[in-house]
Amino acid sequence: MKSTKGKNMSDIVFGFVGLGRMGAPMTRRLLNSGHEVVVYDVADQAMQALVSAGAERATTARDIAERADVVFVSLPNPEIVQAVALGPSGLIEGTRAKHVVDFSTIGPRAAKILFSAFDDRQISYIDAPVSGGVKGASDGTLAVMVSCPNETFAFIEPVVKIFGKVFHLGEGAGQAQTMKLANNLLAAAALAISAEAVTMGVKAGIDPKVMLDVINAGTGRNSATQDKFPRSVLPGTFDFGFATGLSYKDVRLCVDESEALGVPMIVGAAVREMLAVTNAIYGPDSDFTSIVRVVETWAGVEVRSA
Repeated sequence: MKSTKGKNMSDIVFGFVGLGRMGAPMTRRLLNSGHEVVVYDVADQAMQALVSAGAERATTARDIAERADVVFVSLPNPEIVQAVALGPSGLIEGTRAKHVVDFSTIGPRAAKILFSAFDDRQISYIDAPVSGGVKGASDGTLAVMVSCPNETFAFIEPVVKIFGKVFHLGEGAGQAQTMKLANNLLAAAALAISAEAVTMGVKAGIDPKVMLDVINAGTGRNSATQDKFPRSVLPGTFDFGFATGLSYKDVRLCVDESEALGVPMIVGAAVREMLAVTNAIYGPDSDFTSIVRVVETWAGVEVRSA
């Protein structure tokens, strides 16, 4: 096996598995920074777009791990990540990659399984979920939450900084995943409770834009009232850029993890149910701001403003 020890970051070949809404712009940032990148995705069109931008095409996840020193992963859920990492023709079968950096949101228990499996092969698995959406991925302003041993973090931090601000949560596998689940629960909770509060005001005859101006000038302001409502709810576009199915998955993982730790999560469970309803009505591919549409339907009003 080849080692990355002693190599300069400029000499390292990177791989990227998962070229979706987040993975594609993150790969472009790697390419634009002058790095050699090998890519793989089940969607050939997604791969071709990055190959046209200068990446090299791989045929399987294993192929990437045969050709790259460090492999980044950005995939939708723990089942897919584990299949790509540990399944037939998976990353674990490669002979070159020594570091797997997982940007996916999969929960701490899945991260610990992956860490153990890769550790047996003397490959470091680094859970590094991100927050900041597609815009953050494109602009390099993501919050990147990392948990791994200090020595590994010192090695990987310089390249991970390409994607945004890096936070080292600790050396234990899964700690970054716990942080990400907490963050996404808060984001979904802010959206759900803001949907109810603003819809109540609209039903009472208040202009929703004025409501948001007041809330954002006071103590009720949050990420939903400051960003999601003005961008995606008031104009009725519901296109913030994060799928309902993914938000539901993240909050479900968070509640499950909290219960496993013995921490009560009464409000979190209610947010999970609101997302379950939104997922059932509008589908997993709908934007998660559609949670507002559920409340609108129940209330018989629309939260809109020119």
